[in-house]
Amino acid sequence: MQSKKLAKPKPGASTVKYLDIAEIRDDMVLLKDGTVRAVLLVSSINFALKSFDEQEAIIQAYITFLNSLEYPVQIVIQSRRMNIDAYIDQLIAQQKKTENDLLRTQIADYRNFVLELVELGQIMQKMFYVVIPYDPLSDKRKNFFTRLSEAISPAAAAKLNKKQLADRIEQLSRRVEIIGGQLNSMGLASSRIDTQGLIEVYYNVYNPDLFDTEKLADISQIRQEPEPNRVES
Repeated sequence: MQSKKLAKPKPGASTVKYLDIAEIRDDMVLLKDGTVRAVLLVSSINFALKSFDEQEAIIQAYITFLNSLEYPVQIVIQSRRMNIDAYIDQLIAQQKKTENDLLRTQIADYRNFVLELVELGQIMQKMFYVVIPYDPLSDKRKNFFTRLSEAISPAAAAKLNKKQLADRIEQLSRRVEIIGGQLNSMGLASSRIDTQGLIEVYYNVYNPDLFDTEKLADISQIRQEPEPNRVES
């Protein structure tokens, strides 16, 4: 008889099981209920430095933006420690190809100074995102029976056919374009985050302690196996 003390505990369910995300592809996030999300990276403005007239114009543009929305959006402000790995890599590359010994030493000293400054100062970086959803059930252009059938049997991301996926991509792209134009009227530049960027954003959200130590690979370098369960019709 095997002792209970020697028996190994059964592994628990994977964390992925409890996430709403089914897949990230085509520059969008597909949720398990069949809805999709696009994420815009938005610039910031220093409102306090604007003149009174400029502040009034920004406020009015923001009011117009809110009143024009026909669907909910999510505004996310994320604070995290500044990542300067790319900048440090550039300095290292520049140091290696510099032939002048004095310049090479100065680049090394400057690189160490920047690293110490960020480390001691705990410099934080704020990122601003606008999450844009698309839910086929809320599409008013569809007739009642079409929306009813989708509500009874919501399409999971892994079971979307080509037509359903293309519809979500098209509708979401239209919303992104409209929202981007409205943000631009407030003096805010925006850029849609691609697939690689979305994976990094959500990886950072769910793994804040591992983001700086365990880097993600480029998805273009990852071999993907075919999905036999996907319906292609």
